[in-house]
Amino acid sequence: MVMKKYSVILILIISNIFGTEGYFINPIISGAHPDPSICRVGGDYYIVNSSFEYFPGLPIHHSKDLVNWELIGYGLHRKDQCDSDMNLLDVQSDGGIHAPTIRYNKGTFYIITTNVYSPGDGKPGIMINFVITAKNPSGPWSEPHIIEGAPGIDPDIFFDTNGKVYFTGTHSPGDMNANGIGEIWIQELDIKKWKLIGNRHTVWDGVFGCCTEGPHIYKEHGLYYLLVAEGGTGKNHAVMISASENIFGPYEENPRNPILTTRHLSNEYFVNSTGHADMIELEDGRWYMVSLGKRNDLGGDANMGRETYLIPMKWEPTIVKWEQVSKDKWEPIRYLFPVVAPLTGRVERFASLPYDDKPQYINNTIIDDFVDENLDLKWTFIRVPKDEAYSLSDNPGFLRLYSNPNIIENRKRFSFIGFRQKESDFEFKIKMNFTPEKDKVESGMIHYQKEWNYLTNTVFRSNKKFYLEQKLKEKGKKVVTLEKTLLKDYDGNIILKVESKKDKHDFYYSLDNGLNFIFFTSMDAIKILDRNYTGALLGLYSTSNGKVSQDYADYDWIRYKDFIK
Repeated sequence: MVMKKYSVILILIISNIFGTEGYFINPIISGAHPDPSICRVGGDYYIVNSSFEYFPGLPIHHSKDLVNWELIGYGLHRKDQCDSDMNLLDVQSDGGIHAPTIRYNKGTFYIITTNVYSPGDGKPGIMINFVITAKNPSGPWSEPHIIEGAPGIDPDIFFDTNGKVYFTGTHSPGDMNANGIGEIWIQELDIKKWKLIGNRHTVWDGVFGCCTEGPHIYKEHGLYYLLVAEGGTGKNHAVMISASENIFGPYEENPRNPILTTRHLSNEYFVNSTGHADMIELEDGRWYMVSLGKRNDLGGDANMGRETYLIPMKWEPTIVKWEQVSKDKWEPIRYLFPVVAPLTGRVERFASLPYDDKPQYINNTIIDDFVDENLDLKWTFIRVPKDEAYSLSDNPGFLRLYSNPNIIENRKRFSFIGFRQKESDFEFKIKMNFTPEKDKVESGMIHYQKEWNYLTNTVFRSNKKFYLEQKLKEKGKKVVTLEKTLLKDYDGNIILKVESKKDKHDFYYSLDNGLNFIFFTSMDAIKILDRNYTGALLGLYSTSNGKVSQDYADYDWIRYKDFIK
């Protein structure tokens, strides 16, 4: 076997790309990283994001400067964390792990989040709120500690200065026991027994009373602050805040709400749907906010789904009410409230660096030659993969992906592995060795949004001949073949390539190790824009289409680079 040399990720200085020295570019974590939550330990920052049905779950990034982020691990990184009550084996699409909060207290990291699981067959969905802990944010993380009797989604864990710990969640309006969203509740949490204690208090239904969710509690300036998201996850998304002298309220709304939104901006602006935020104080006393948002690359949307953005903020006094101090005299009561993006009031594509001496770098190339004993952290699966679904040791230097009888369907574990698409314009190449013994077994490249919206470019065998076929699945439609070609002189090795530029995908293949590429087909990128909130994956796919098979594909390498608009 020819020995391979692992290629490092190409790093480019952002100022050299854009000529914008002193600035960073949003999003700070690109590609399907919604619902960001952030914490700081000394000079280190950590962000966790929702992962839904993806596995590993709960990606964790680390930074020293708020603009350069490295994926260091996952909160749900073992199969034993994801079976039984935490079922990510047959979880439904758009189910799974929602809206985590990450916090640090006395040497321990905590992630609290919700697993949304639907049994199907018309049975009601199950929302399980749980906590995992770790001494090191890169792992290992503990088994899930399920919080019984905690309705709703998007939980927050808050460590008060008096030593008490509080759980903040959501429930249906007017119903203390029902799952759902609309009102925020708070209750004390015993983290030794992982049980709620004391009385539950409904504290706020937000400003507009629509889809109030994503709560976070903070204690600053002698007050408790309750930050929430409202308006749903679409273009009416917004961030609201209120404050109280008591953890259980009553909470006074900030008269200047919403403190962050893009609902007032047109589709010509670069981002929409900003919301579901978290706030962080820097060591020097400055504050920043992280928020999700969606780019307007394709008619007000983007294949990357919801990503993580960074916005500066400051605290300013605001009159919340007037108090009568005598018969003829009233005095204003002022609370400090955050003003987000103080100079412009919006998320900026280019914004001043948080630290002048720490420029932003962009990792715009992914190279994997599969020479390591373990998969790189960037790789992800749809649901927990089956045992022996892939191997890095059966043919060292290659990723072997075994064919699975399952095709791409909701709740199924099919033979797939991918990584998050980071930009609308990109180039993705794979080199594959594939010589199946059975007909109709296919392997190749996939652009995956959901089981109802994906595009495959795969090789298959029929009557001792090999073909390259492109198939498209759109929501509400059957899978259709867009193009098929006979691969003459096919020796089992092929390079597949897609180039995405100007809202168009062009597909090529090479049978001579990349010396010459043959144009295959072209299509509009919007065909694989599902407008869902989990974002697109680029990856590798194999199926035996319902038949038991021992066939497999050996992937020699993958290459990905993107082009920032």
